Amino acid sequence: MITPILLFILLLTGPPPTTTTPPESTTSSGGGSIVFTTLGRSRYAFDIFTLPISNPSKSNELRLTDGRSVNYNGFSPSPSSLLYVSERGGHSNLYLKFLTTPNSTSPKPRREALQVSPPLHLPLINEDERAVSMKDRPTLSGEHLIYVSTRDPSHSPRHSWSAVYSTHLRSGETRRLTPMGIADFSPAVSPSGEWTAVASSGEAGWDGEVEELATDVYVFRTSDGSGRMKVVERGGWPCWESDSALFFHRRGRDGWWSVYRARLDSGWSVERVTPPGVHAFTPAASPAWEGKYVVVATRRPGREFRHVELFDVGEREFIELTTLANPDSHHYNPFVTADGASVGYHRCNRGARREAPLLLENLRSPGPIDVPLFRIDGSFPSFSPDGARIAYVGLPGLYVVNADGTGAREVLARNAFATAWDWKRKGVVYTSLGPEFASEASEVDVVSVHVDGEVPIVKKLTVGGENNAFPSPSADGKWIVFRSGRSGHKNLYVMDAEEGERASLRRLTVGPWTDTMCNWSPDGEWIVFASDRDNPGGGGFALYLIRPDGTGLEKVVESGDGGRVNHPWFSPDSKSIVFTSDYAAVSAEPIANPHHYQPYGDIFTVRLGGGEGVRRLTHNSYEDGTPAWGPVYMKPNDVVESPIRGSGCQFDDCHWLVGNGGSANTVLTCPGVAKTR
Repeated sequence: MITPILLFILLLTGPPPTTTTPPESTTSSGGGSIVFTTLGRSRYAFDIFTLPISNPSKSNELRLTDGRSVNYNGFSPSPSSLLYVSERGGHSNLYLKFLTTPNSTSPKPRREALQVSPPLHLPLINEDERAVSMKDRPTLSGEHLIYVSTRDPSHSPRHSWSAVYSTHLRSGETRRLTPMGIADFSPAVSPSGEWTAVASSGEAGWDGEVEELATDVYVFRTSDGSGRMKVVERGGWPCWESDSALFFHRRGRDGWWSVYRARLDSGWSVERVTPPGVHAFTPAASPAWEGKYVVVATRRPGREFRHVELFDVGEREFIELTTLANPDSHHYNPFVTADGASVGYHRCNRGARREAPLLLENLRSPGPIDVPLFRIDGSFPSFSPDGARIAYVGLPGLYVVNADGTGAREVLARNAFATAWDWKRKGVVYTSLGPEFASEASEVDVVSVHVDGEVPIVKKLTVGGENNAFPSPSADGKWIVFRSGRSGHKNLYVMDAEEGERASLRRLTVGPWTDTMCNWSPDGEWIVFASDRDNPGGGGFALYLIRPDGTGLEKVVESGDGGRVNHPWFSPDSKSIVFTSDYAAVSAEPIANPHHYQPYGDIFTVRLGGGEGVRRLTHNSYEDGTPAWGPVYMKPNDVVESPIRGSGCQFDDCHWLVGNGGSANTVLTCPGVAKTR
């Protein structure tokens, strides 16, 4: 194991840039700026904590990170250091923090050092290249960092980009350990460092499963990825007991998530370790425990929160830990400190010093990008024609803010969604009033809202309320395309922009399917929309183009069988489209990321007319969606607080962990699970 002294020297000198060449990536075109939403992202911060196994009380819990951003998936390289993932700076990266000063001889971390000292950034590559996005759990093995990255595209729809890489800290040389065309998750290095175990989906693409990924456990040599072999059918989140045995989790045939053990000395035979009746998952172990214990996250029937518990393998009994320190918080992805004396985990931290939610947060996208990318603390943003203002919704509430993040104000308190500015009438925003997820017959209407002035002027443009939504005006100011369920199916219609359907109405698409989320190009030539017409009701959506006169129907982007491509928006030059999709599949095991796991929702662009193809802009496990592409370049401004308030730690665990054997008897859902509008 690499020593804290050596790590400190490496951090001071800094490794040279990686010697590998990042994959080629073309820049987006179309100018302007892109703004999108992330479901629940700005509502919470995570910190990493440890708790001594011998005395797991609230007074003995130590916070290892600084209360800023989202810090998660810790690893203990030594008793006095912490490696972890953090999303500070607008993208996920790896950080290392010393829990004592490097020349300290005290084996016990000092509380003041844990809570005050800043993290030490561990750069893996030249920051300007931005070619690596890291998540999942990192590991240090000797002088090599083993981690998961989405740096290399899979080039196939709904095939995950997640793969395991090794970076040598002193030279910066980076090697991909996962074969091309394969997706690996949750790496764990054996005590000797010789072997790495992963949960792997193999060559199979993602089928949309949001509960348990179809992964098997593979092992390979940590040095170069050779000797790869499958050792367990159906398993995830492996951790090593010794070089000849490992733990992993899977959901049993009885519905209960449990921890299992596979032994090399018996041909990798598998035995169930934790009993049914308690969901147990994301195991962690220490070589010092010699297989006597394994620490797990649990979800017990009748309890609202997942907790970390120690399981005595010989006695087959659980020993509660985090319930004694924080009974009313979720605790995620436990790890064991290097000395085996404490367990670590991350949880939402209500009492930490953390920044208020940002209204606009500039993000750094891996790879070169010439269009600024911003996350807004709201949904369904849209730019005014001059790019000076942004309209968005708070679900409920319609808001308007200056493009620099200042002057945010609520103009309408009702539940609104899908905003769009009028091109010709200054200060007019179109939106939909009513429930955002609703059937064809639900009462939803398109309205225009004059947002300038002390009192907004609301004008109803549709009649009947049969789920009329997603208005988008033509650039000449004469027409609005929108989605309506008035025929019993959701299709597209065009109506008069000022007086609504009473003045003029014509049907644009016809069919027993759902056409929705339409956007009119700035040059007036095309309308782009999402549709499930390939398999009506099957859950899959692709993007289509159609001319305003109903001719020229053409499919633009799809994401494989059953895949989702939604929320399209034209670039200012009408030559590109930004959208959200599950095109890149998932990037982590869902049960390990319930707070931000999503079955679809990274942001992509596509250049019309061929040439550039689909390009990924966001690399994370959140549900990113409802993007809008504005006409002006926005300078980063991360200091404006959001006007939308609310607690940041109120989210539910995944519904399949509730009830007997995962049979949910409540209406809880896993945050980020996609619904069709």
